[in-house]
Amino acid sequence: MTLPRLAGLASLAALDHPDLVAPPVAAALAAWPGAERIAVVEIDPDLADTAAMSAAYDLPMTAGANCVLVAGKREGAERVAACLVRADTRADVNHTVKRLLDVRKPSFLPLDRAVAESGMEYGGITPVGLPADWRLLVDARVPEMELAVIGSGLRRSKLLVPGDLFTQAPGAEIVEGLAG
Repeated sequence: MTLPRLAGLASLAALDHPDLVAPPVAAALAAWPGAERIAVVEIDPDLADTAAMSAAYDLPMTAGANCVLVAGKREGAERVAACLVRADTRADVNHTVKRLLDVRKPSFLPLDRAVAESGMEYGGITPVGLPADWRLLVDARVPEMELAVIGSGLRRSKLLVPGDLFTQAPGAEIVEGLAG
């Protein structure tokens, strides 16, 4: 099987290189049907931000997908979701996410909490391997991507995921209009 590639970066089978992903990501990849189609590439950790990586590696913003973590409460119960959207869009937190989580006021998860509870580094947080009780909301445009460049849980690498695999991601909910 041919792994996805990015110009100038060595693509390695993500399943064979758990050292290049955060531990919860490695565990989740092992359980994800189709994960043998996912590659990992090493990058300069200073380029982990999507815009910086896109500029440095001459990638269009439409090649990346970002994961944002959102939480809100309803009747004292907290609800958390990871929202995966194309990098050239933004998650519609105030309308779509609010409605889907059925919360009064959604907000981004504080950085220190996101890092601690995900087991991932800031700048590398990915929808792969997040806590099972967090919802995974995927904008409907992401599975249409030929290849999505996403975090690996570490700043020093990225996962290259064929977009159609997100329809098979454990717990994924494909949502029309998640991003604008």
